[in-house]
Amino acid sequence: MTLRNLTASLVFAGLTFTSSALLAEDYEIDTKGAHAFIQFRVQHLGYSWLYGRFNEFSGNFSYDEANPEKAAVEVTIKTASVDSNHAERDKHLRSDDFLDVKKFPEAKFTSTSYTPGKDGKGVLKGNLTLHGVTKAVEIEVEHIGAGTDPWGGYRRGFQGSTKFAMADFGIVKDLGPKSKDVEMILSIEGIRK
Repeated sequence: MTLRNLTASLVFAGLTFTSSALLAEDYEIDTKGAHAFIQFRVQHLGYSWLYGRFNEFSGNFSYDEANPEKAAVEVTIKTASVDSNHAERDKHLRSDDFLDVKKFPEAKFTSTSYTPGKDGKGVLKGNLTLHGVTKAVEIEVEHIGAGTDPWGGYRRGFQGSTKFAMADFGIVKDLGPKSKDVEMILSIEGIRK
């Protein structure tokens, strides 16, 4: 191989590597514009669903359309921001019967892997730390869309859901057999950095 061909090959390899690296996009979750939500629901005594959300959280994610399996997510939730639309119930949820927000002011999710499926769906695995306990969880994810916004930015959004037993995270308040599990519903819109 001549020096000229070697130089051309190295330049091409460098451009290919740079192009691949540039495909991965980093996003900040848009909580300031209230375009992201972390909601939950749990059965109330087996008679109805009680819904709530966390009003304060932050996070980032990265996504590469060419290599979606390399997606990564990190989210931190302020547990005292729990909001079930009822002040006395929220006070109880913040107590040591449930979230114990004085002792555990934050919950955190850090992804460990993403397995893409069909039609923009996939499974995001990661570690959820809640109430001082860290456990592996799986989130069923759906890519909603991506594109430019009216303010000159670029956005990407996902929806996800997961379900887990509160007792797995040391929350053992007995509300009856129908109320042992909590479902999380996540709507995440990020602004590309």
